[in-house]
Amino acid sequence: MAIDFNRYIEDFKQTNWRDPGTWALLPKLVVLLAILITIPTGGFFLDTQSQLEEIERGVQEEVKLKKEYVDKKKQAINLDLHRQQLREIDTQFGALLRQLPNKSQMDALLVDINQAGLGRGLLFELFKPAAAESAREFYAELPIQLRVTGNYHDIGAFASDVGRLSRIVTLNNVAIEAGKDGVLAMDATARTFRYLDDEEIMAQRKTKKGGNK
Repeated sequence: MAIDFNRYIEDFKQTNWRDPGTWALLPKLVVLLAILITIPTGGFFLDTQSQLEEIERGVQEEVKLKKEYVDKKKQAINLDLHRQQLREIDTQFGALLRQLPNKSQMDALLVDINQAGLGRGLLFELFKPAAAESAREFYAELPIQLRVTGNYHDIGAFASDVGRLSRIVTLNNVAIEAGKDGVLAMDATARTFRYLDDEEIMAQRKTKKGGNK
């Protein structure tokens, strides 16, 4: 059966769009189809789409909250372990802190360093503590410029003795040069540390606060 397209075109041309009662069948079907497509499409973009986006945001928020819940649950399960680890850290920190002398013990520590060298038969050509300490958060650092002379074995033994002192002392910027008759000269910076007392810590914090204003 042949379709008469000219007839349908003619129906559209003769259609009075202001009077639906006079419309032919095809224009009516086209307008009805347009209404059926436009209303759902408009409803989707005006209402349904925003609802879908809100649902998506809700799903993402749910995933985030579940992850936070799982993380907090793990933390709660491991709380006793974390507390035990914290106690161990406090114990280790206390042990390290006890290796730092206080203000009154610094002179004795300097004597110990000097005696460690003399005990190995070394000659001190320079033993010069810095004029001022460098203060840190809870401790102070005092560098000492050293120059000792002696044989290789005695200098090595001196460095080992310094490392075994009951207080923390480090040798830095070590330089060794050869002299006459197999005598060596070692230049180094010995760094000693002491912990700050409560008054010094409070004074340091006040100074920092004043500097931040």
